Amino acid sequence: MARIRKEEKREAPALSTSSLPDIIFMLLFFFMAVTTMKEVTFKVMVKPPEATEIQKLENKSLIRYIYVGKPTKDYQKTFGSETRIQLGDAFADVNELEDYVVRERSAMKEEDQNVMTISIKADKDTRMGVISDIKQALRRAYALKLSYSAVQRTSY
Repeated sequence: MARIRKEEKREAPALSTSSLPDIIFMLLFFFMAVTTMKEVTFKVMVKPPEATEIQKLENKSLIRYIYVGKPTKDYQKTFGSETRIQLGDAFADVNELEDYVVRERSAMKEEDQNVMTISIKADKDTRMGVISDIKQALRRAYALKLSYSAVQRTSY
């Protein structure tokens, strides 16, 4: 019969740290893959309009954004408080939209160029004349897939 020894003191085995760097690198790669970086520094204030029938856009890599609104407090001294257009990280005029679309389209893969979508993120108080001017410039650049950003209306 086996003897059970309870009287002896046993030491806990040493903790192996050989796999610790592997675990740290796995966590690092996970957070690098999951985290998204902020793409644009907003220079205009955009409070999107509310809508009842909205759809989420599928492939965000095919979307290019145009921000329309009044400049933020930091930029109002320099650019005034009138409605401005922001392309990327810079202010632009309507006549610069065609060059922007051509530049963005040429930076895309050839098979994705025809499905590029322009999304207008405009403040809800933006005048329709500015939006019409933007739409005309986009037509001249053959950017015919257009979407408007909105938030879901909570009450009807």
